[in-house]
Amino acid sequence: MDIAARIDRDHITGLVLAGGRGSRMGGVDKGLQLHRGRPLALHALERLAPQVGRTMLNANRHLEAYAAFGVPVWPDALPDYPGPLAGFLAGLEHCETPWLVTVPCDTPDFPPDLVARLSRAASDARADLAIAATIEAGEHRRQPVFCLMRASLREALAAAVRAGERKIDRWTSGQRGVEVVFDDAGAFFNANTLDELRSLQDE
Repeated sequence: MDIAARIDRDHITGLVLAGGRGSRMGGVDKGLQLHRGRPLALHALERLAPQVGRTMLNANRHLEAYAAFGVPVWPDALPDYPGPLAGFLAGLEHCETPWLVTVPCDTPDFPPDLVARLSRAASDARADLAIAATIEAGEHRRQPVFCLMRASLREALAAAVRAGERKIDRWTSGQRGVEVVFDDAGAFFNANTLDELRSLQDE
């Protein structure tokens, strides 16, 4: 029986994406906003760390503050905040393992088995990437910033970004990928605004 080899946790680097403009929070650095007394990005980093072999962070501002978290911090290679794909590329350019997994800084309660389930699905499907998805109010919703991808996609992504691609869904849809549906949609709640961040404090 042909069984796909499982992806070892040590073969996966985890990247927290904190390089956005934070425009819906009034332009603040979202990853450094406090959630239960500690920065959002630190919550995400600590939730991701047990799931992967090593971790790093993508940020474009306040690099010293992020560096204090104790992991490598890499800014986008492109100017003007071109979006999550630039964060993906920054991670891939510094990834020394066969796989990279990304999570956003503004979703502190993502599933503790996120990486295990994505890696199992990618392995079983022999896919180049795996993306989380949820069902919310009966509607299927992709969560493309929760993405496990082969490091070998680096050149393909670099070429796409250089050509002006900025749509994460469009780029990921063009790869050999698989989706993994998670039952707990609430685990993927992201704090885009200060009101949403405040609502997280009450949970």
